Amino acid sequence: MVGMLAAPLVMPHSAFALRGDPVAVSRHGPVRGVRRDGISAFRGIRYGADTRLNRFAVAAPPMPWRDVADATRHGAAAPQTGAGEPTSEDCLFLNVWTPGLDAGRRPVMVYLHGGAHSHGSGSDPVTDGANLARRGDVVVVTLNHRLAALGYAYLARLGGPAESGNVGNLDIVLALRWVRDNIAGFGGDPGRVMIFGQSGGGAKVVTLMAMPEARPLFHAAATMSGQHVTAAGPNHATERAKAWMTKAGAANFAELASLPVERLVDAMGMTDPLEGKGEISFTSTLDHHVLPRHPFYPDAPREAAHIPLIIGNTHDETGYWLQKTLIAGDTTWDNLPARLAREIVKDVDPVWLIARYRDLYPGRSPGQILLAASTAARSWPGHLIQAEERARIGAPTWMYQLDFAAPEAGGALGAFHTLDIGLVFANTHLAAARTGNSPEARLLADCMADAFVRLARTGDPGGGDLPRWPIFDLSTRATMIFDRDVRVENDPRSAERRLLAVAPYNKPGG
Repeated sequence: MVGMLAAPLVMPHSAFALRGDPVAVSRHGPVRGVRRDGISAFRGIRYGADTRLNRFAVAAPPMPWRDVADATRHGAAAPQTGAGEPTSEDCLFLNVWTPGLDAGRRPVMVYLHGGAHSHGSGSDPVTDGANLARRGDVVVVTLNHRLAALGYAYLARLGGPAESGNVGNLDIVLALRWVRDNIAGFGGDPGRVMIFGQSGGGAKVVTLMAMPEARPLFHAAATMSGQHVTAAGPNHATERAKAWMTKAGAANFAELASLPVERLVDAMGMTDPLEGKGEISFTSTLDHHVLPRHPFYPDAPREAAHIPLIIGNTHDETGYWLQKTLIAGDTTWDNLPARLAREIVKDVDPVWLIARYRDLYPGRSPGQILLAASTAARSWPGHLIQAEERARIGAPTWMYQLDFAAPEAGGALGAFHTLDIGLVFANTHLAAARTGNSPEARLLADCMADAFVRLARTGDPGGGDLPRWPIFDLSTRATMIFDRDVRVENDPRSAERRLLAVAPYNKPGG
C-alpha cells in the first residue's frame, strides 16, 4: 500500500531564528534549510501544487506562502510499486545544495533520477549533492515528479487529458521553470543550467531535448546509460493505458480519475500486455503535441544541436540485472543460449551470437560471455545510435565508457548499470554507491565529477587532469574510458559493434 505525506511544514520565522540555518527566498515564499561543512542544503521545496487535485493533467505552480517553510526534509516520492520510502500524489518537490546564497552565479546541475519511468526519487543518498556542490562550486538540484501511470499513461483517446502521456516530463519542465525563476536566490546562474540523469533519468534528458517546451530551459546535458532512441508510440501507449485501466477496475476515465491511488498502484504491477513480461511499461509518449518527435528517430533533433551533450555508458551494463546469476557462477555452455535469449533485444540467434563471441574472446567463460553479449545486444546500441546521430548533424557530443569494475564478487559483475552515479556525485564513501572507497575509486570520482562540472560551467567537459577528450565523430569514435587508467580509445569494442550491426535495435517498451 502507498503511504501519504503531508506537505512540508510551514513554521514561523522566529522558530528558525534561534537555529541560525540559512533562509533563501523563492518567488513562492521563503524556505529554511541547513548548513553543514560549507554547503547549504534545502530539501523538500515545493515547485508544484498537489497533483491529487488534477490527476493525469498538467500540474499547476504552487500557491505562495508568507511564513518560512521548513526545507530540511525530503518531500514525498511519487506513487510507485515496491516503494522504499513514503509516497504521495502530492510529490512535486525538489532539493538544492549550494555553497552559498550570495550572487555567485554558479552553474546549476539538475539531476533526473533513474528507475525507468516508474520508480525512484530525488532523495537517494547516492545522489546527495553536497560533495558535488562543494567540489565544483556549483548548485545541485534533484527532484521528484510523477511516475508510471500517473505520469505517463496515455489517456488522450480514452477520455483523458491530451498531455497525459507526458505529464511526468511536464513536471520536470515545471521544475526547470522554478530553477529559471528562483535559482539566483540560491547562488545559481539561471543562464547556465545543465540537466543530467542516469538510466530512466538519462532517457528523460534526451526526451526533453526533443520537447520544444523544455529546450529553452537548459544549456547543457548528459545522459548516463539512458539509451532512449524512441518514445512509446501512441497506439501501443493507448493499448497499455486501456489494459491498466481495466486492471484497476475502471470502466472509463472518470472512474479511473476517482479511484484511490492504492488501486492505481496495485494495477501498475500487472504484467506488460505487449511484452508479456515485467511490470506494465509506461514511458514518454509520441503524442504529436508535448512530444512531437522521437528523441533520436529518424535522426537527432537539429533544434537541440546547439546543446552540448555527454553520452555515457558502462562497459558491463547488464551486470546489474544478472548479478545473482553471475555470482552463482552456474552458467554453462548448455544453458547459455536460453539465458542470453532472455536478455537481448537485438533479434539475432543466440547460438550464432555465442559462437561469434567465442571466436572474439576464446578465453572467456560462459558467464563472462553472457555479460558481454547481453550488454552489446541490449543496453549499448542505444548509446551508439545517439552519438552517431548527433555526429551526423555536427552537434557537440562527448562519449564515455566506464570500465571501472565494482569490487564486489571479485569483480565478476564488471562495471554495471548505475555504477557511474556515485562517481559523478563524488559519493564513493557510501556503501550504496557500490564503487568501494579505495584511493582509485576516489581519484576516478574526482575525474568524472570535474568533467561534468566543466560541461556545466563551460560547455566542454575536457580539460583538468583528463587526457584530451575529442568530440565524437564517425571516423574516429573517440571515447573517454574512465578506469584506473583514464584514457581515450577510438572505437572501443569495435568488433562487437560491427558484429551486432547485422540487426536493428528495438528499444524495450516502445
